[in-house]
Amino acid sequence: MQVTVQRLSPVVVEFNVQIESDRVKSEVEKAYTAVARNAKVRGFRPGKAPRKVLSHVYGPRIARDVVDLLVQETYPQAVNEGKVQPVGDPAIERKPFVEDQAFSYVARVEVLPSIESVKYDGLNAKRVKSEVSAEQLKAEIDRLREAHATLEDPKPARASAKGDVVTIDFEVEVEGEKIPDAGATDFQVWLGRGQLLPPLEDELTGVSIGDTKNIDVPMPATHQHKKLKGKTAVFKVALKAMKERVLPNPDDEFAKDLGKFETLADLEKDLRERLEKEANEAAENALAEQLVVDLVRTNPIPVPPSLVERQMRVTEQEILQRARSQGNQATGMGDELRDKVRADSELKVAAGLLMAEVAKKEALQIGDAEIEEGLKELAEQTGKNVAKLRVEYREPQKREMLIGMILENKVLDIIQAKAKIEEG
Repeated sequence: MQVTVQRLSPVVVEFNVQIESDRVKSEVEKAYTAVARNAKVRGFRPGKAPRKVLSHVYGPRIARDVVDLLVQETYPQAVNEGKVQPVGDPAIERKPFVEDQAFSYVARVEVLPSIESVKYDGLNAKRVKSEVSAEQLKAEIDRLREAHATLEDPKPARASAKGDVVTIDFEVEVEGEKIPDAGATDFQVWLGRGQLLPPLEDELTGVSIGDTKNIDVPMPATHQHKKLKGKTAVFKVALKAMKERVLPNPDDEFAKDLGKFETLADLEKDLRERLEKEANEAAENALAEQLVVDLVRTNPIPVPPSLVERQMRVTEQEILQRARSQGNQATGMGDELRDKVRADSELKVAAGLLMAEVAKKEALQIGDAEIEEGLKELAEQTGKNVAKLRVEYREPQKREMLIGMILENKVLDIIQAKAKIEEG
């Protein structure tokens, strides 16, 4: 076998592979022998059909099978001789096949770039102060008060306002026709939270119990109900009940109601510690991101397009899933966001390749103790039982992913220790 390697770019390699005629003939003979044993050819007993007849009936299939076998067996050898690391499957261009002649093909494949060295000492970053302000603490207390609010009748009675929870019955008409499956009874709405289309929610503010209103609402062209799409619907609404949200006073009794605190001061201390921990983690994450950006800037390398595309798909799925979890039925991204995702993906791929080289230079290895520590941290982050995670991460792909995360953190620790960090 003869192999000629040509770099078409820093991340694309082309192999020209020629397989000698003797090997081709040998594989063809094996293929015909295997076919002859079970070939059913009219007029001949199994195994007795002449080669000429077999060639006429099975020749094209045998040629395809032999070519596939030769490529499958020789391509890994060609990669080994080329001393490259392929990314994904190659594009194969097969040359004409003749049973008693040498066979050649061209394999074009993306490869990891050749990285001779990585400069990772003296990178620049700024650590932001992670102080918790009185306003942040108050906002957290207010969030807890909101979460533990009670619903009570307004005293004295009044018209509805933002923040109230109202109960309504409504019917829907389009061009004078009642839409039976579009209405509802005893439907609860928390005003001011965007649960309804703006015209409808706006008109429900300032209404008293027992009032009825006819509200014209332009429906979006994408509405799921086919009779409402792009139409102006008339909502005939009756307000049946109304409750106002009453927030508990921020005092010792409120703290006790939350379970494990004796005083409001105890609650505030616990909240401050949690907020400080979150702020510190956010500051360290931001610092790590700066170091990664400076690592890539200091060591510019080409990246395989297929790895970038793969990372883009992962990021796009994360964005869409996050949007759907927030009630946004997004199905795709605009050009501006896609360009940002592409740039971010190129950065992530380049950073991953450079950090792998740093890990290699530092001879980093991940042992069982570090994997166990990683599982404990993962259990703390996700709230899952660590024993269940041990079982879950026995699966090879997940285990490799966990090892990669631990290795990345160790590389970041090394880079940070060598960095020039400005305290902000």
